[in-house]
Amino acid sequence: MSRPSEKPRRTRRGVTALLSAVTATALLGGCFAGGGSRAGGGSRSDDGRIRVAMMQPPRSGLSPLSDDAFKLSRWSTAETLVRLNPDGDALPSLATEWRQQGRTWTFTLREGVTFHDGSPLASADVVRSLSAAATASPKPRILDGVDLTVRADGPRAVTVTTSRADPLVPQRLSSPQLSILSAKAYRGRSVNPVGAGTGPFVLVRADGTSSATLDRYDRYWGGRAKAAGIDVRYVPDGTARAAALRSGEADIVEAVPVAQAGLLDPDLVTEVPMPRTNTLYLNTERGAFRDPALRAAAREAVDARSLVAGVYEGRADLAHGLLGPALPWAAKLRGPARRTTAGDPKGARITIGTFTDRAELPEVAQLLQQQLREAGFEVELDVREYAHIEADALAGKFDAFVLSRATVLDSGDPAAYLYSDFAGDGSFNISQLSDPAVDSALSAAAATGTGEARRKAVVAAEAAVLATDAAVPLLHERVIQGDAENVVGAAHDPRERELVTLDTHVR
Repeated sequence: MSRPSEKPRRTRRGVTALLSAVTATALLGGCFAGGGSRAGGGSRSDDGRIRVAMMQPPRSGLSPLSDDAFKLSRWSTAETLVRLNPDGDALPSLATEWRQQGRTWTFTLREGVTFHDGSPLASADVVRSLSAAATASPKPRILDGVDLTVRADGPRAVTVTTSRADPLVPQRLSSPQLSILSAKAYRGRSVNPVGAGTGPFVLVRADGTSSATLDRYDRYWGGRAKAAGIDVRYVPDGTARAAALRSGEADIVEAVPVAQAGLLDPDLVTEVPMPRTNTLYLNTERGAFRDPALRAAAREAVDARSLVAGVYEGRADLAHGLLGPALPWAAKLRGPARRTTAGDPKGARITIGTFTDRAELPEVAQLLQQQLREAGFEVELDVREYAHIEADALAGKFDAFVLSRATVLDSGDPAAYLYSDFAGDGSFNISQLSDPAVDSALSAAAATGTGEARRKAVVAAEAAVLATDAAVPLLHERVIQGDAENVVGAAHDPRERELVTLDTHVR
């Protein structure tokens, strides 16, 4: 990770951003209850709690079977059987060891773990949680194309059996969407994580899309957390999040917009190279982009360098594929891409969708609109909050969609992301792609054992996707996090699984 070495010159855009920040500061007053503050976030009430401004509110009531699971993980309230090291290798968590025999894996559970409701962790709890995920509709992304069954093997072990040999079972079980919760979480129609996790912080209140409150759990198996608790507010507006850090209203701020980063004290900002790709997805099932030649025309019309330089002010990396510099082996294995000849887009009408939650994406869409219009397309934009646009995107209602997508979000391995986004039965297939060559390459990657052979298979699957022009990779983001000057031990996690940990505190 790296920090900016100096503040950029104050441009017209910077002045506009500063005025917006002043307005946001005024509107943000009272976002976090209690505590004094000053610019830079130095002074606050001495209550030992961490105030966090998060980008996106929950979309599914904090259900661990949805993307909301990553909030539970970042708050250290829900845990999985396995965790990942920086290289994506599996390490013990709620399971201390595991062994494989054919299609079956046996996991031994950690002794002395209690849920936040006081009940002890047992094999029946693991069976319940994993079975709920395996039978959910839709399944968590990490289980796309995977059929598994779970059964108890005595009170302290479980066996996980897949329909075909899967070398990634331990890595899959590290996904926050496969968190282990107590029986109380499953009593209603939806999974309710309040008071049901095993982490160092207990979720005591979830106030819809406005806030969440967590307290330290003193019986945590891994020791006592240094912070007394976590107070979370959801602040979708990026200018307001930056203002919360600047004014001292927040201790940790997710996803500071690029336009705001240069207005903050450089010592409060950390750039984290992320395995996250900003991609233009093209709908292969309906509209203009059913024609491969028009998809090729769109790809040739896009000038991603101007997006990196203009929208991201150089705080991003130009994409040469779907997998970026956070996975350096991909570039070493990638060969020349097969390309379809571009057709004439004159008069082709398209609508591009994107969302406001990531502050840069609307501006990316506007520049893409200009570039595609110059190439001959007739382009309209549809920009909303993510919660209000996701369903339409997944239903294929847009000709194109601009998305910021983590490529190793779930397992530490990009094969799961590629399958989810580009397999014919993938649960996040915004391009509506159904291509036998792509499906074959994805299946081959999924079946290959870990190591160099798997990496080659993953790059071959990426090449098959790019050959369809169903996705035009634009750039790889460096997510920017803001930490107040008195915050110690905040996580800067490329996979966006950790934020407030056992060691995070304010001094």
